[in-house]
Amino acid sequence: MAAIHNLTNLNNKLSLDNEKLRRDNNNLTVQLGNLTQNYTVLESKITNLTADVQNLNVEVQNLTTRNLQLETQRKNLAEQIENMKTNWNKLNVSRAQWSIDAYCPTVNKGRQCKACQEDWDLSGSNCYVYHNAAPPHQKTWEEARENCRGKGSDLVVVHNEEEKDALNKYSVGSSGTDGYWFGLRAEGGRWKWIDGSNLTESYWTPQPPTTATDGQCGMSVQNVGWRSVNCTEKKQWICIMKVLSV
Repeated sequence: MAAIHNLTNLNNKLSLDNEKLRRDNNNLTVQLGNLTQNYTVLESKITNLTADVQNLNVEVQNLTTRNLQLETQRKNLAEQIENMKTNWNKLNVSRAQWSIDAYCPTVNKGRQCKACQEDWDLSGSNCYVYHNAAPPHQKTWEEARENCRGKGSDLVVVHNEEEKDALNKYSVGSSGTDGYWFGLRAEGGRWKWIDGSNLTESYWTPQPPTTATDGQCGMSVQNVGWRSVNCTEKKQWICIMKVLSV
């Protein structure tokens, strides 16, 4: 009986131990599941981080390449700026020499300075040059203006009686329909000077056309007055520039 009792107690103890082991196993199984899930999550995060690192590496490479390109562009622009400065300085020297030669030509091994360039006429505070070109060499209004601009001047603009008289004076040999272009044209139904100012009608002799039709320009005929002529016609022209001031 004692042996049976002992075996019963041992069996109960083993049953309790077995139950405890079963609970421990269940807990470990749950923990293992949690660890597996956490591992899967971490593995996914690592994969994502690896992809992010790779993307960042690509971006760094792209930025490095872009930085090298910008640095090259910066060096090229700096070189261009230096070249432009050099050319600008040379141009200024050239223009200064040109101005000296134009306004102070050499006479008897010395220089004699004048208010206007060689071949330009002084009148008041302006210098004038008239181009009484023969018909094959006459120009449209736009062509005439480009010619004046190429000389550092422009077509004649009239803002006072002195300039009006000068325009008439330098309209040399003009008559009838053969006159000289000056800096007046119709824009937007109004007569305007090339400096942007509107025409003062009192300067017309005789009175100006009642309507200003776009495409019309002013032509000066000596001792007759100003006429409205199609800007595409070929005429002579007069340029004006301010006198040299020192």
